[in-house]
Amino acid sequence: MKLISSPAKAWEEISMEEDRRKVYMTFVYPMIGLCGLSVFVGSLLTNGWGGPQSFQIAMTNCCAVAVALFGGYFLAAYAMNEMGTRMFGMHSNMPLTQQFAGYALVVPFLLQIVTGLLPDFRIIAWLLQFYIVYVVWEGVPVLMGVEEKQRLKYTLLSSVLLILCPTVIQIVFNRLTAILN
Repeated sequence: MKLISSPAKAWEEISMEEDRRKVYMTFVYPMIGLCGLSVFVGSLLTNGWGGPQSFQIAMTNCCAVAVALFGGYFLAAYAMNEMGTRMFGMHSNMPLTQQFAGYALVVPFLLQIVTGLLPDFRIIAWLLQFYIVYVVWEGVPVLMGVEEKQRLKYTLLSSVLLILCPTVIQIVFNRLTAILN
């Protein structure tokens, strides 16, 4: 919650963590599970509980969100690491980039939980997802060590990757599910 309310302070605390891979078990995987659960429950509430068809729709929606967030997280982290080395002259440090991407995804995770349970808030969530730019802005110099003159460019490109990677994967997953169904 600190990343939402006061990101600068939260990034300072995160930079003190010695184990960069701790983010998987303590944050990313539980948040993906909560997102999937909220979409599953929300889908059942929306489509009703009657029959196997509603359960199948709920499971498909849950899987789409879980796959999108899981794959989107790793794809965004990989792309950010490559972007950092090629465009910004940074050293390749995948554990650090994965830690940064995992915690920066707090905004999409929370919005997915809310819209999973309350699908009518999708338009508001679409607008609120751009709060990730501020969260990333605060974390870039602290955790990633990006210079001030490159901070804006790195922040915008990272934010776009963090928003688009899960979204594109979810769109592709939903299209493939519809085609193969």
